[in-house]
Amino acid sequence: MAAAKLSQHFAKTDINITVVESTAIGTVGVGEATIPTLRRFYQSLGMSDMDVMRKTSATVKLGIEFKNWHRLNTSFIHPFGIFGHEANGIRFHHYWLKLQALGDASLLEEYSLGIAMARANKFTFPAENPSSPLSVFDWALHFDASKFATLMRDYALAHRVQHIDAKIESIQLNPDNGFIQSLLLDSQEPLAGDLFIDCTGFNGLLISGALKTGYVDWSQWLLCDRALAVQSEVVGEPAVRTVSLAHTAGWQWKIPLQHRQGNGHVYSSQFMDEAEAEAILLQHTEGKVLHQPRKFSFTAGRRTQAWNKNCIAIGLAAGFLEPLESTSIALIETGIEKICGSFPIPYFNQERVDYFNQVTATEWERIRDFIILHYKANQRTDSDFWQHCRAMQLPDSLQQKISAYQERGDLLHYPWEIFHPDSWLAIYSGFGFYPNTYNHNVDRLNTDYLRQSLAAMRKSIADAVAGLPTHQEFINEHCKVQAA
Repeated sequence: MAAAKLSQHFAKTDINITVVESTAIGTVGVGEATIPTLRRFYQSLGMSDMDVMRKTSATVKLGIEFKNWHRLNTSFIHPFGIFGHEANGIRFHHYWLKLQALGDASLLEEYSLGIAMARANKFTFPAENPSSPLSVFDWALHFDASKFATLMRDYALAHRVQHIDAKIESIQLNPDNGFIQSLLLDSQEPLAGDLFIDCTGFNGLLISGALKTGYVDWSQWLLCDRALAVQSEVVGEPAVRTVSLAHTAGWQWKIPLQHRQGNGHVYSSQFMDEAEAEAILLQHTEGKVLHQPRKFSFTAGRRTQAWNKNCIAIGLAAGFLEPLESTSIALIETGIEKICGSFPIPYFNQERVDYFNQVTATEWERIRDFIILHYKANQRTDSDFWQHCRAMQLPDSLQQKISAYQERGDLLHYPWEIFHPDSWLAIYSGFGFYPNTYNHNVDRLNTDYLRQSLAAMRKSIADAVAGLPTHQEFINEHCKVQAA
């Protein structure tokens, strides 16, 4: 992805880009769910949605369904979309809260087209010019990540990128300034460069191994530190959402592709051993498994500096937050975007490095807080893990957000934040966490008119979904992959 995008960014310069990648080293391949920003990324390279979906055996993702997170036998959906219709400068949830105070029993999710489509397992393209905010939703992909990597490789090679299939044996630093000077490959050839982008995964071969960049550990808030992943045969029609099923010491993902299904169990080794985690994963995996579960260990956190000297870490080399909200690929995209923004001309100085590190740290912390909220807000009493999460102390930045929502119904939104207010609202609501009050400017609205307006919104959404094709019908018509 980095080579593809940077080859486009530097197309009118004489900069040479070389990818060193060894076919002898496997890839992690855990996450295959994305958020809508990925579509903007490949579209910027001239690729269309349907072409990418066909080439990556993709299905549509309208959001994430969280099962058993609030309590056992509960379910809610975090959609890629908005709730209701904002009016008079007041967010919709304040109108809904007023109606609840009057005894109305409608659920907040009934005012989301994205959730209604996800529940019904239906999909169609969003309107280019929506006639109403009720028609607004976004979508992402479940895809085969290795096939997407092939798309990126082919694009990069077609745009002057050189590719060397080799392992890195050692790294030579400049004795004067400590910058990376060259890589010694297993072919014994040195490869010199001005800027190095570390995509070596958890190892951080350059950013950590050579430059000894530190790591900020967030495991006091994000206890999960292990994962097991397995692929299985497809059973039934693919869901138009990712499913996250909470277990006693973590959670399991289910990601449907056209040709197979991805499954994984993320858990805390403090509260569960590997054998039990594997048994739970296989017990809740539908269809025949296609291989033995693959094992991963990690520490939630980030590098102290994503850009150190002349090395920039991207992806897992920069840090890792568990794949709960499909942020890993999104952080690759935003990292690449920030690299492009750092080079309006092909030179850099310490000021650019410092700014890059500042905004990268902020962005990671905003996502960290969003993920912590999923654990903190739980109301489960059946395991030590969930009770520990509910009792933990929070980062000040997250506590400030929660307090603003609880006290006033405010949804604070900061710069460099991937998840927008409606995403936070979806999580708050899904966990049954509501403000103490609503914006009392809503009281100026006639009560009968408020009831009628919200009833009309619910009906409009229900009517719209009733006439849509199913997810499988959409795939069959637009992007079905023919069996080999």
